Amino acid sequence: MWTHALTGLLAGLALIVAIGAQNAFVLRQGVRREHVGLVVLVCLLSDAVLIAAGTAGVGVLVTAVPWLLEALRWGPCCGSPLSATVLACWPRPSPARPPGGCSTA
Repeated sequence: MWTHALTGLLAGLALIVAIGAQNAFVLRQGVRREHVGLVVLVCLLSDAVLIAAGTAGVGVLVTAVPWLLEALRWGPCCGSPLSATVLACWPRPSPARPPGGCSTA
């Protein structure tokens, strides 16, 4: 029981600790000392709601539609610009590479 709670807590902290747009905004407001309590409260509540909704919603969807787990697992990597670069550089059985592909040297 506690290991699951600790895993969830650490995953949530990992999402929050990374410096992103929201955290940069919170830091800027803190340095300016403008509406610090309100900003922290709004960010805390919105993060909690979004994490809970995402966790509950994805769990329900994956349970109802089993193939969705594979789509969620592989979908983002197949649709991002980074994945296009990785797929262009992926080793193929034939020596042919796409134009602008990575070299093996």
